[in-house]
Amino acid sequence: MRHKHGYRKLSRTASHRKALLENLTISLIEHEKIETTVPKAKELRRYVERLVTKARVGTPNAHRQVFAKLQCKESTKKLVNEIATNYKEKPGGYTKIIKTRIRRGDATQMAYISFV
Repeated sequence: MRHKHGYRKLSRTASHRKALLENLTISLIEHEKIETTVPKAKELRRYVERLVTKARVGTPNAHRQVFAKLQCKESTKKLVNEIATNYKEKPGGYTKIIKTRIRRGDATQMAYISFV
C-alpha cells in the first residue's frame, strides 16, 4: 500500500522520473498547454507549482533556483519574466488539469494541463 507515500513513481527509476518531470515542465512552459496521462499531469502539477512559487519572487537568486531545476535558459527566462509575474498575488493553484479522452492503444485516461 502507498498510504501517505508522498509522490507517484510512474513506473520509472528516480533519475528517469526526474528527467521526465523536467522535460514535461519545459514543454509546459514553452507551449503553455500539453496533453499527457492523468498521473503524469497530477505529478507535474506539484513540480510546476513549486517552481512558479519560487519564480514569482523575481530576484536573481530565484532565477538561479529555477534554472538549477530546469537546466534550460529559455524556459527559465520565460517562467520568471512572463508566467510568474501573472501570479504575484495568487497564493497557489497556477495550473489546471482537464481530463480529455481515453488513449486508444492502452486505454489510459489522458488530460490537458495548462496554466490558469
